[in-house]
Amino acid sequence: MSASSATVSSSPRPSQRSRRRWRISLADIAQLVAILLLAVFILVPIYWMASTSLKTGNQTFAIPPVFIFEPTFEHYREVFAEGVVTKGLRNSLIVATGSTLLALLLGTPAAYAMARFDFRGKASLWFWIISNRFISPIVVALPFFLLARDFSLLDTHLVLILTYLTFNIPLVIWLCIDQFRAIPREIDQAALVDGANQWEALRTIVLPLAIPGIVVAAILCFVFSWNEFLFALVLTRAEAKTAPVEAANFMTGFGIRWGAMMATGTLIVLPVVVFAAIVSRHLVRGLTMGAVK
Repeated sequence: MSASSATVSSSPRPSQRSRRRWRISLADIAQLVAILLLAVFILVPIYWMASTSLKTGNQTFAIPPVFIFEPTFEHYREVFAEGVVTKGLRNSLIVATGSTLLALLLGTPAAYAMARFDFRGKASLWFWIISNRFISPIVVALPFFLLARDFSLLDTHLVLILTYLTFNIPLVIWLCIDQFRAIPREIDQAALVDGANQWEALRTIVLPLAIPGIVVAAILCFVFSWNEFLFALVLTRAEAKTAPVEAANFMTGFGIRWGAMMATGTLIVLPVVVFAAIVSRHLVRGLTMGAVK
């Protein structure tokens, strides 16, 4: 009897179980509210930009705001007719693609070397590489401008590609080094025993296994280069202006062309959103690879 009574007393009472369920439900509700608030914080500006690009001038400045309206594409026809936005999107594509490819070409072997080999000063080198991501762009904008001027690189695609490399290469190394560490060293050693050299082992064995992390690095480098504004504003004049700079040009001393600016902003954001939606599965896989061993 004493054993059975002890068992009964040790089991949670119905009131205790109900309180636990209540606590769990409150936690779930709080989490849901936080997610909804975050979604509103992120999506409302995007909705406002896209809807403004489809409104007439009177609807844009209407008080209270107009939420139900007949969309018009006059602002899109306007920016495409002027041609500057098309040129800006082309320049952004050239710069973002070039910087991303070069960052992968240079950063991936560096990440592999830091993941596989031990050498003197490795910790200091690693800290220096990562510290490049800590630097505020406004601090180095003037030195970059002076260097570009001295080397006659102002208003060229090359100066933006090289400038973005200083931030993209550390990002590639940072993301890829964990991918390489998650791959067992025995795979490299087996390839070396079979007669491959270190470069062949990297190219034919390790790189295919690290594709998720490399894809994530490529996506983030491309998005950073595509959206970057400060260096593109400082280092370009007319020929190499990117799309964000062209969008800012709709602000003049005579006023702001809100419709044209919002249409350009929507054209800048739309490819990135579509691209992120397509590769979201690979993005999550690459970011979580190696997190649990």
